[in-house]
Amino acid sequence: MQKITLLFSILFLAFSSCGVKTTQSMLSDGNYDGAIDRAVEALRTKKDSKGKQDYVYLLEEAFAKAKDRDLRNLEMLNKENNPANAERIYNTYVQLNNRQEKIRPILPLPLLKLGRNANFPFDNYSNEIVNSKNALSKYLYENASALLKSNNKLDFRKAYDDFAYLESINPGYKNTKKLMDDAQFKGTDFVDVYAKNETEMVIPKMLQEDLLDFKTYGLNDKWTVYHSTRQKNVSYDYSLILSFRQIAISPEQIKEKEFIKERQVKDGVKTLLDNRGRPVKDSLGKEIKVDNYKTLRATVYEFRQFKSCLVTAKVDYVDLKSNQLVQTFPISSEYVFENVYSTYKGNRNACDDNYLGYFDKRAVAFPNNEQMVYDTGEDLKAKLKDIIVKNKFRR
Repeated sequence: MQKITLLFSILFLAFSSCGVKTTQSMLSDGNYDGAIDRAVEALRTKKDSKGKQDYVYLLEEAFAKAKDRDLRNLEMLNKENNPANAERIYNTYVQLNNRQEKIRPILPLPLLKLGRNANFPFDNYSNEIVNSKNALSKYLYENASALLKSNNKLDFRKAYDDFAYLESINPGYKNTKKLMDDAQFKGTDFVDVYAKNETEMVIPKMLQEDLLDFKTYGLNDKWTVYHSTRQKNVSYDYSLILSFRQIAISPEQIKEKEFIKERQVKDGVKTLLDNRGRPVKDSLGKEIKVDNYKTLRATVYEFRQFKSCLVTAKVDYVDLKSNQLVQTFPISSEYVFENVYSTYKGNRNACDDNYLGYFDKRAVAFPNNEQMVYDTGEDLKAKLKDIIVKNKFRR
């Protein structure tokens, strides 16, 4: 039992030493907040023990250096008097405050050898946080409002990000929410989607409607919206055109195949005979019995109904502002109708078990051409979605 206790003690000291070295390394590298995080975590339990003293010293040093660095940065940023520094100033004050709140729950922390508690001079940053937040809010609002006057969609998206950030730190500031919605609308690419039939065949209306129902694709995102029906008061940026180029439908075919199947099955037992036709006996004089097999035979007449449809198309991306073709992607889909059924003469059990189901099937009516074209729809839809997902209009 003593050996086990000693082993655990050694392991604990090893892990503790490793943690202290990592914290020291962070402190040496200037990663003060990383060192603070590790030290605070280590001091959440048994903070008054001798084994945790190194963490207390490291935490005191890391806090002092982090605070000094932040205050020096603030001094420089304030001297520059640049409104663009507003975010850094605000975030630095928040960081100073959060660092104190992280340490506060584990205080006091005794330094046993020095006979005193570790020193963490805390300050009240509430006024500085409020003032810097107001300055940042003013800067974000004015900067984003200026971007809204641009004619560039990317500027509108930057404006949206600024308004969204402003709403997160200062909810309800002026009319930020409305302007954020305006920025999103102005920054959105609206895509007009429609189909063209360049074949000499009729494209089923249901297929076109299904392919152009982009609500089922789940492709609308924050900055791209697809419309299969043009809407009023929307200025479209791009067109996505699905052009059917060719539809090839094979003739209805029925192919017949005849073949013979044989299978040996067990049919009771029989007496084992030697080469002269006499019964073979065992050592006790009894006749030896062996399995008796018989051969099943069937003539199978297999019929295969077959019809295929190949649809080829292309997807064009058109920039409506410049009226230029941006990209073209080929797309094709094949649907195959096949029905196999069989009849037989003889014993059906001569066939393999997995084949017997064909004897229960019968001939069915071939789908008409319109249905064949429509049945390519699911594959076409999947391929169209794949093209759009991999090829955004605006990168």
